[in-house]
Amino acid sequence: MTMAEVDGAVRVGKTAVPRSRLAVALIELALAVGSFGIGTGEFAIMGLLPNLAQEFGVTTPEAGYAISAYALGVVVGAPIIAVLAAKLARQTLLLILMAVFAVGNVVSAIAPSFESFVLVRFLTGLPHGAYFGVAALVAASLVPPNKRTQAVARVMLGLTVATLIGTPVATWFGQAMSWRIAFAAVGVMGALTVALIWLFLPKDRVQEGATPLRELGAFKRKQVWFTLGIGAVGFGGLFSVFSYIASTATQVAHIPESIVPVMMALFGSGMIVGNLVGAWFADKALIATIAGTLVGSIVVMSVLSLTAENPYMLSACVFLVGCSVAIGPALQTRLMDVAADAQTLAAALNHSAFNIANALGAWLGGLAIASGYGFASTGWVGALLAVGGLVVLGLSVASDQRRLRLAVSNG
Repeated sequence: MTMAEVDGAVRVGKTAVPRSRLAVALIELALAVGSFGIGTGEFAIMGLLPNLAQEFGVTTPEAGYAISAYALGVVVGAPIIAVLAAKLARQTLLLILMAVFAVGNVVSAIAPSFESFVLVRFLTGLPHGAYFGVAALVAASLVPPNKRTQAVARVMLGLTVATLIGTPVATWFGQAMSWRIAFAAVGVMGALTVALIWLFLPKDRVQEGATPLRELGAFKRKQVWFTLGIGAVGFGGLFSVFSYIASTATQVAHIPESIVPVMMALFGSGMIVGNLVGAWFADKALIATIAGTLVGSIVVMSVLSLTAENPYMLSACVFLVGCSVAIGPALQTRLMDVAADAQTLAAALNHSAFNIANALGAWLGGLAIASGYGFASTGWVGALLAVGGLVVLGLSVASDQRRLRLAVSNG
């Protein structure tokens, strides 16, 4: 008997068998474990750079090239994999992506030289965007249309929990024992995800009519570009603040260095709250949630710059900046709405956009600091980036309205 995923059900022969809540929960859990592993692997290295630098005999800034290499892998890998894998079933593709991720982290743990380590980090980043994109499509297909964003958010929950639990734990183990152990552990998480997907996600058929050419059609859709632009620009503010939060806390608010992990935990807690609450609102009013998140980011990041010297205000703002991650699942759902039959490529590109936001936010924040405006200025940079995202959203909505008016006038 063949099984295929149809409208949140498993079709066996000619009979559609709805999935139980338990079956859906197990699939979401399997996908969330993968996002937890990816999040831990992506962010833990930031706390291990001094250890890497010492072992490989390079400076800490040079060790940072490994972070850039991974991010470049995400940006490059997402569209290429989505197009080349157009004729693969989603379960098969997810298994391959997580297997590559698992192997990449294990090889990272045994890399003999800095050059080989940077190369392996680039290769390990390749499946990142495609995994999240396909996982989001699978999660959305398991639930009614009016609950899609919440399903996507539950998968993304693994990524946000990684910032609160996975990254600190991996960093601690890496510092106490060896950074190699941290990457080996992330590799084990990847292998566990492969096993869980194999066990809980039913084998599906290749989407009818799926071809690389059809996926490339996403690049012809103006609304896809607008949505990616919102993420690439508007989400950059979070990274502008997050990249320098430790220095802002210790040098501006004069918070003891021992309290910095508490600030990081506040940020991670905000990400979890924003991910879940924002998804609930997005399923009620998608565009309004995206706009509201951007407006909220403008306000919070401006307040952060004005009050960063106050430890309590800074703590509150850090939590609220983390909440701005609410825009992630909302933009993922928006892409599902505007990508038509090029779903896989559009969904994968969302994470390329977020990594562009990461690079853009960190770069502009660093530029402001280097220009003498101080660490608190990263909030102003973030606010301006959120304004940019709001402008792109306005252009997107205006374009949609023009299209609708033309459709009505043409009868």
